Amino acid sequence: MMERRTQNENNPPENIPFNVEDSIFSSNLFLDGDGEVILTQTSDRLSWKSVESVLNDPSSCFGIELVSKSETTLCFSDVYSAEFIDWGLVHEAAFLGQSFEMYRFTIRGVQKSKTQPSVLVPSFYTFGHKDSQTCQMWVNRINDLLNMDAERPKNLLVFVNPKSGKGLGCKVWETVAPTFSQAKVKMKVTVTERAGQAIDMMSSITSRELSSYDGVVAVGGDGFFNEILNGLLLSRHKCSYPPNPTELNHPVENNGDGPVLDTNVDIRDPSDSGEDESPLLKQSTDLRTGDDSYQTEAEDVDFSFPNEKFRFGLIPAGSTDAIVICTTGARDAMTSALQIILGKAVCLDIAQVVRWKKTSTSKDEPCVRYAASFAGYGFYGDVITESEKYRWMGPKRYDYAGTKVFLRHRSYEAEVAYLEVESEKKNIGPEKESIGSWTKGLWSLLKKSERVACRANCNICKTKASHTSAKCPSLHPYSKDSRWLKSKGRFLSVGAAVISCRNEKAPDGLVADAHLSDGFLHLILIKECPHAYYLCHLLQLAKKDGNPLDFEFVEHHKTPAFTFTSFGKESIWNVDGELFQAHQLSAQVFRGLINLFASGPEA
Repeated sequence: MMERRTQNENNPPENIPFNVEDSIFSSNLFLDGDGEVILTQTSDRLSWKSVESVLNDPSSCFGIELVSKSETTLCFSDVYSAEFIDWGLVHEAAFLGQSFEMYRFTIRGVQKSKTQPSVLVPSFYTFGHKDSQTCQMWVNRINDLLNMDAERPKNLLVFVNPKSGKGLGCKVWETVAPTFSQAKVKMKVTVTERAGQAIDMMSSITSRELSSYDGVVAVGGDGFFNEILNGLLLSRHKCSYPPNPTELNHPVENNGDGPVLDTNVDIRDPSDSGEDESPLLKQSTDLRTGDDSYQTEAEDVDFSFPNEKFRFGLIPAGSTDAIVICTTGARDAMTSALQIILGKAVCLDIAQVVRWKKTSTSKDEPCVRYAASFAGYGFYGDVITESEKYRWMGPKRYDYAGTKVFLRHRSYEAEVAYLEVESEKKNIGPEKESIGSWTKGLWSLLKKSERVACRANCNICKTKASHTSAKCPSLHPYSKDSRWLKSKGRFLSVGAAVISCRNEKAPDGLVADAHLSDGFLHLILIKECPHAYYLCHLLQLAKKDGNPLDFEFVEHHKTPAFTFTSFGKESIWNVDGELFQAHQLSAQVFRGLINLFASGPEA
């Protein structure tokens, strides 16, 4: 039976032994703005209730409720700090107007917004007592319980991009930084001074130093997060390449393992200067030559991915912030900060994109990039290329560039091959192919009703798939059990979504039922079509509960891998908002490769 200990002014707490996990503890305290309450602590929560006065019916006067009899509960999973704040005033309920001087302490926690279910807001409660030791003991008990939560980060590496979005990266960090300090989270903060600085630092950091952190947090946009992601994975994720498109056209005897990626070999193209492409392609001479001399003696700790203990965090300060919206449900810096502080965690699929040829005349030199949200060609690549000319416009440059590219209406000849998935065969049967136009609307409603959107505690993301694993997907391109399907022609765009890519301009995202960790890429092929038809597709994309994929010129395939070959002179891809020139590439997804400080969207 749990022992109940009650503390008051005449029973000093300093010599009372207790076990914060097993005991029930309570005290009579004053709650600022409420009055005298009984505060009770159990192993998993705090609760308090107003103390009744000597009068027979203290809660009402002429039928009007003066003091609430209801009990307030605050779970420790929603508490992030308790702090002693010394002597001062504690007020009773506002309508009583009385105040008393006493010692005080504050408990800080979080609660959901009343209007937006995915938004978290800080809350705090100040309690008072005449005895300072009683206040200090409550602070110690609460903090001891919080410190026992191994999921909460104690030490974080933070990168702030001051130029993200509208150049508000530093201001966003200044807004949330005090909350991290209140939660006693240690932080090593770097405000980047140039493009590519974050990836250089993450690439060169030793595994021993990295192991001293519980995670890394990016304050910026999706592109900045992509820098940090690539800085870690390019040097630490060992895996097999997806198949080369040429190999699919000319099969050879192969055991299915493919070329193995060595962590000591530079997989980026050394010919890239970084002037006309993303700084992700820059790297030191030592890494290009495979020389280990850059490593220190401390580099004796194995730090690889997947890694359950190390998590990524993202506090939104960008132009689109699709990753944050998909993983927290809100584009809100404080919500992201609070989820990091509370130690929330979700697994996130990551796509590996391998460029085999930069141009049609290039020799095969594999160059790797990782993506957390999206890789796109055609319309998507053209928009990011055009927007680079108008960086001075800030986030509005994407709207301007998008309009110009749409009016241009260019299509590109290419060939895409994708790995067939057994479960998808049922969705592309003869009965669907023979559907007449008069039943198209009914089919659209049916598909919409079958959507299972990714939300907090998603069952699909929790279920392990058999076709892929986090360490290396089981891609056997030449085995009898695998079948590659091809689509060749002229395309307005080719897109591969890792997640739904929800954002403020596409409320349901590119693919409404894409999941954070289901082991699939969503391959979207937009074939050449009249201008008006493509406009209808874009309008559906911008509409809540729209059906942007329900057009005859749109192909949608769930697949763990695909290949791409361009038949044109230029081929620019958009990989998580960064330019990537690739004439020939292939991609594969790694299920749940990284852990993110997030809980999934509530709605």
